[in-house]
Amino acid sequence: MHAFDVLGDPVRRRILELLTDGEMTAGGLCDVIRREFGISQPAVSQHLRVLRDNGFATVRAEGTRRLYAVDPGPLREVDRWLDHFRRFWTPPLHALATELARGRREQRLREQPAATDDTTDHRSDP
Repeated sequence: MHAFDVLGDPVRRRILELLTDGEMTAGGLCDVIRREFGISQPAVSQHLRVLRDNGFATVRAEGTRRLYAVDPGPLREVDRWLDHFRRFWTPPLHALATELARGRREQRLREQPAATDDTTDHRSDP
């Protein structure tokens, strides 16, 4: 299965999003996905299996629990593929960052109290 076929499903994308914070139990993932998508536990298990079989997730047993985690390898491959297209959004994002910085600078300058021309020190000399 191609990476985008795996990631094309919103349930599988959500599972990966949940796993970005660290390992989760199969039961914990099931609870969230069932609540958010209204699908059965066996359906969630199928999505976990697709992620695992295609290398996007790892699973390890801890007693009776199964802990899932993200495997970043396939995501790196997707990122490399996306490199071909970054030129379409990187320059506009840099321009946006420049404009935001300019706006913050102008806001700071407007909020600064007016500087006084009086630079004389009025303290008495010893």
